[in-house]
Amino acid sequence: MMDSQSVKGPASPARRKGSDLPLAMAEAAKLVEAELDRLLPKPHGLHARVHEAMRYAALAGGKRLRPFLVLKGAHLFGVDSGPALRAAAAIELLHTYSLVHDDLPCMDDDDLRRGRPTAHIAFDEATAVLAGDGLLTIAFEILAGAETHPNAEIRCELVRRLAEAAGSNGMIGGQMIDMVAADRELPVDSIILLQRLKTGALFEFSCEAGAILGQAGQGDRQRLRSYARDLGLAFQIADDLLDVLGTAEMTGKAVGKDEERGKATLVSAYGISGARDQAEALARRAAATLAPYGAAAAELRELPIYLLDRQS
Repeated sequence: MMDSQSVKGPASPARRKGSDLPLAMAEAAKLVEAELDRLLPKPHGLHARVHEAMRYAALAGGKRLRPFLVLKGAHLFGVDSGPALRAAAAIELLHTYSLVHDDLPCMDDDDLRRGRPTAHIAFDEATAVLAGDGLLTIAFEILAGAETHPNAEIRCELVRRLAEAAGSNGMIGGQMIDMVAADRELPVDSIILLQRLKTGALFEFSCEAGAILGQAGQGDRQRLRSYARDLGLAFQIADDLLDVLGTAEMTGKAVGKDEERGKATLVSAYGISGARDQAEALARRAAATLAPYGAAAAELRELPIYLLDRQS
C-alpha cells in the first residue's frame, strides 16, 4: 500500500504529440458499444421498461476504459476478439450497474451522468434499482456463457474474480467506506484503501481478465494487477481533481459535490498540487510495471499519463 510519502518511480513517459491512443480507445469503444447492443435484451413483454432502462444506462457512451483494459490485456496473450469482447462487455455492464445505483437519491443523489439525466430521473427510482440489478446479473450470465471460453474452468475463474472485485471486499466495500467517511476524518491509508476497493478492484479485474482468458501464468496476472492498482488510484485522483477544478459541461456530471458531502479524497488530504504529484508518480510506476511486454503493451503504458490529462 502506498504510504503518505510520494511514490517513487521512473521518469514519466512522454506525452506524445499525435498519439494513436485516443484513436485506439475510440475504436475499442465503438466495438464494445456494438457488443453491448447485441448482448443486452431488446425491450419486450410486460417487463419491457426494465430493458429500456438497462439499455438507456449502458448505451450512453463514455470512455469505456475498463473494456479497453480488457481488450488490450487480452491482446498481450493472443486472445481472440470474440471472447475478449464478451469479457469487456461484462465488466462495462457491471460498472454501469454501479453507476446507476451510485446515482440514486439514497446514495449520491445525482441528476446527471454522461451528459444526460441519470436513470432514476429518466425513468423512476424503482426502475433504476431493477435496471441496475439487471445489468449486474447479465454481466455474470455473459461470462458464464460457452462463447466466452470453451473451458468451463476459465469461465468459472472469470466469474469468481469479477465477483470478488465487485463484492463486499471489493467495490461494494469501498462504497461502504465512502459512505461512513462522511461522518469521520479518515487517515491517508484508509482513503487509499477506499479508492483501491471502490475504483481499483474493477480495474484489477479488467487488466487481469485477458490473462485469465489467455491462460497466462500467475506472474503475468500479478504484474497486471499491480499495474491496475496504480492506474486505478491515479485515475481516481484525476477524477477527484476534476470534481474540484472541472465544470458539469466539461465532465458530463455534477462537480463540486465531494467537498459538499465531506467525502474523503486524496485531493482533500494532499491538496491540489500534492494530489497531482501523487497521481503522476503512480502513473509512472504503472507504466514501468509493463516494461517486460515491450511494444505489445505500448498503449497500456501510455494510458496512465494520458488519463491524467483528461477533462471528462
